[in-house]
Amino acid sequence: MVVVHRARFVLSPGAAAVTDGAVAVAGGRILSVGSADEVLASVGPGAVVHEWDGALTPGLVNAHTHLQYSDMAAVGLAAHAGFEAWMSAFMELYPVPRDWGASAAAGAALALRSGTTTVAEIVTDAAAGSAVHDAGLHGIAFWEVLGWTERAWDERGERTVRAQLAALPATPAIGLSPHAIYSLDTAVIRDLARLSAELGVRQHIHAAESAWEDAYVRSGTGDLAERWRANGRGEFALLRDGGVGTGVIRYLDDLGALNPSTHLAHGIYVDAADRALLRARGVSVALCPRSNAVIGLDAPPVAAYLREGNAIAVGTDSLSSSPSLSPWHDVAALHDIARAQGYAADDLHARLFAAATIGGAHALGMDADTGALRPGARADLAVFPVSASTARDALAELVEAGPDEASLTVVGGRERWTRTPGHDRSSAGV
Repeated sequence: MVVVHRARFVLSPGAAAVTDGAVAVAGGRILSVGSADEVLASVGPGAVVHEWDGALTPGLVNAHTHLQYSDMAAVGLAAHAGFEAWMSAFMELYPVPRDWGASAAAGAALALRSGTTTVAEIVTDAAAGSAVHDAGLHGIAFWEVLGWTERAWDERGERTVRAQLAALPATPAIGLSPHAIYSLDTAVIRDLARLSAELGVRQHIHAAESAWEDAYVRSGTGDLAERWRANGRGEFALLRDGGVGTGVIRYLDDLGALNPSTHLAHGIYVDAADRALLRARGVSVALCPRSNAVIGLDAPPVAAYLREGNAIAVGTDSLSSSPSLSPWHDVAALHDIARAQGYAADDLHARLFAAATIGGAHALGMDADTGALRPGARADLAVFPVSASTARDALAELVEAGPDEASLTVVGGRERWTRTPGHDRSSAGV
């Protein structure tokens, strides 16, 4: 069966906007995209037509999230003075017994309501491992690896992680998330890079999120270093040997962790040399500005990333550090930050729209299949209410003040969320 979704505007990164446009879908794939008249003529009579009052776009890609923390929203709704204060608040709630599977499922439902069709989901507790699969979302479930010393890793680490990965649902896809440079020993990060390449899975790493990390990796000093020593991690090489004298990005590169199959989260505390290295290695950065603000961190250097041509994506992080799971809300924050940082070019709306769609798909290695509306691509799409009367203004409205919820979310051709069940349906040619 052919289904045609018709909308006031059709917007896709890198393509001209279409007023009174449509997308034809069959077998989970996009058949055609264009003006409503052209698309309806191409499918002929018998197609089911859904008419929407809004802007039809590719499904959003949330390139960094932890859905399992969805019932820890009390932490994300508060304001914190810095990373240490946020971490203390988080650790007060994290050990409390809870149903991680139900929490992750609730987060997945919120993602669908937001118009998200693809996620980079970090899974820390096994009970949350099937949420992406069960919700019918596309993306990657990244198994989070943290806390391993070199000694413990040599004894049982790789065997343990292989078993943990094998326990995750095979679909949509699995990956490895070495948590951060401060939560894994140096040799472990190096070995995880090797293991991910051997298994053919992608990596996703928190990096340059807090200023603490820089002192930690350069000299093994600072508040973060002392916290970890107090927690029994003094044998980590960075702490034992007094750091390595480089920043976070160079350190990860020296360990072989930076390559086109890895993307980073946050990337706040980076300089021009760091950004150039990320470009050279083909590494995308998922920016999570609202999470950074809640935690009390600096804003990411959005304007510099844009001017210099770095590959960027958008992430919401979790409800434990962000007020919602709507990528549009982070896009709006990035827009305001970029302007405040002096980015004056008139392509800002288009570039941030691309970051939330094809940019996220690229970060996950899925841009050949999703993130843009084109024939043959997977039918991942969403419709959002807009009040604008022109396509240009509709794009600006979405980027600067995107809605909490989509009117429609379609994943692989299947309607996963519909806010307006009474929308018009008809048959083409009738």
